[in-house]
Amino acid sequence: MKILPRNLTQPLTAALARWFAKRAPKSDSATLNLRNVYIFFSREGMLFALLLVITFIAGINYGNNLVLGLCFYLVSVWLISFHVTFAHISGLQVRLLEVTLAEVGEPIWVTLQLRSESRQPRRQLAFSFEQGVDKTLSQHTKHRQDDSKLSDNDNRPVLLPRLQEEQVIRLSVPTNHRGQLELPRLQIKTVYPLGIMRAWSYVYFARTAWVYPKPESFEWQAQYLAASTEDLPTGGQYTQGQDDFERLDNYIEGESLARVSWAHVARGQGMFTKHFADPVGHEQTLDYADMPAAHHEQKLAQLAYGVRTLGQLGVPFQMQLPNEAQSAATIGQGETFAQACLLRLAKTP
Repeated sequence: MKILPRNLTQPLTAALARWFAKRAPKSDSATLNLRNVYIFFSREGMLFALLLVITFIAGINYGNNLVLGLCFYLVSVWLISFHVTFAHISGLQVRLLEVTLAEVGEPIWVTLQLRSESRQPRRQLAFSFEQGVDKTLSQHTKHRQDDSKLSDNDNRPVLLPRLQEEQVIRLSVPTNHRGQLELPRLQIKTVYPLGIMRAWSYVYFARTAWVYPKPESFEWQAQYLAASTEDLPTGGQYTQGQDDFERLDNYIEGESLARVSWAHVARGQGMFTKHFADPVGHEQTLDYADMPAAHHEQKLAQLAYGVRTLGQLGVPFQMQLPNEAQSAATIGQGETFAQACLLRLAKTP
């Protein structure tokens, strides 16, 4: 059997992809129906179809009613399988619930809600995003591709043995570029019950994902942390306003270890918590212009490192980007604010 050249198969594949996309408009919720569900013989079903042809020709050629009867019986099995397989996937409702924020090289996790109003449970449904990464992402990070390749295991399909009423699943999408990521099409397929026919459908989501740069450490980040290096036995960093020190209190379990006076612990005097009169005005500023890297993407990666570090320590900070007015930079702290800053880095041109 001849194999078509690659330069001939690519236009055909692209034309089919456009045809599939036209029949399933982008939406964060979809219901599988006659318009967007497709069915054809599976690989094993092709052998079954060949058997149908052989038995039919043999029955006609030799005038054998038993062979013709076998052929008609196999045709009835095929028709029943055709109906059951199609009905098994038709009517399924898919809804996009959440798309996580991820760094370059880490998978984005997509949460989907599946709902079936059929009385009978649906079985052996496979869900997967298409292999490959969207090519319309930011072009500013091509020199980082080799450092962020993913293995194929990061995009494994999810097989549901049984689905009835409602269920929530999570699927991963690999990333290798910073910026906006258009989710690849979701493929839903099944060969239930006999494996003769394969029914499948594509869902195109309207929501997009964002990928922020992979954090890159830099040596002089200490100037961004108001640290008490004498008090921290490991040379760690501290958070707020050391110049406004007010008092020492006994340490209460659950308080931040960053506030512990390690100098007293080292002298065997017990654990005390440092309190400050007014931490306002001691926030840190992460400025794009202060990053030591020469390239734009590396500066953003260093900013991501600073955001992650300050967010984990609970230090109030603000981030200044080149495309934003200085007055627009807000001050915050904690993991939630850090995630918002990472999203800003992902959206930076």
